[in-house]
Amino acid sequence: MENADLILVEVAYALPNEQIILPIEVEKECSVEEAIKRSGVLERYPQIDLKTDKVGIFGKMCKLNATLNDKDRIEIYRPLIADPKESRRQKAEMEKKKKVTESN
Repeated sequence: MENADLILVEVAYALPNEQIILPIEVEKECSVEEAIKRSGVLERYPQIDLKTDKVGIFGKMCKLNATLNDKDRIEIYRPLIADPKESRRQKAEMEKKKKVTESN
């Protein structure tokens, strides 16, 4: 028999070479932070720092005190290693140089 006061959510965390999705049952009024702590992901990945790492639900940023709904997927985001705009600029510059070299 299902407990009507519980909802099912997932906690997701991804590294460059692995991804983990942990399904857990929590109380209806559970916060994002509480679900993350209960999932065990912080013990498995000690590099996660909820004070600095951003979190979201289905790709939309949210606060740690946000209330969850049934079947929500909480995502813990890693800090960016490089600025995406700078990376694109550098790549474009390299392509430009490559074309100049090839035409000579």
